[in-house]
Amino acid sequence: QVQLVESGGGLVQAGGSLRVSCAASRRTFSTYAMGWFRQAPGKEREFVAAINWSGGSTLYADSVKGRFTISRDNAKNTVYLQMNSLKPEDTAVYYCAAATSWYSRRSNVGSLYEYWGQGTQVTVSS
Repeated sequence: QVQLVESGGGLVQAGGSLRVSCAASRRTFSTYAMGWFRQAPGKEREFVAAINWSGGSTLYADSVKGRFTISRDNAKNTVYLQMNSLKPEDTAVYYCAAATSWYSRRSNVGSLYEYWGQGTQVTVSS
């Protein structure tokens, strides 16, 4: 069992930056692939970014490519999502998730992730 706790959400103006973090409970964090997903009110959950166990491979949704950066610090059992040039349409609850395997291009599929955090709200004002 892996417990994931997100933090760092908040209110930011359009064009601004925000970094959200996700701390994992297990020392075996370094063996998990990690992903970020988001869900806006009235919309389905969507993939944002994913990173493999070592940080050597990443995957991004087209909507955030070039603006968001996913990274991880295995010594701190933490994965980060740096969000720059934020837009009002980035407003959502952001969830981190852990998967026991890295699926490369398929790592954007939410059902492949076994563990999920409770989410952190990110609001971008126009």
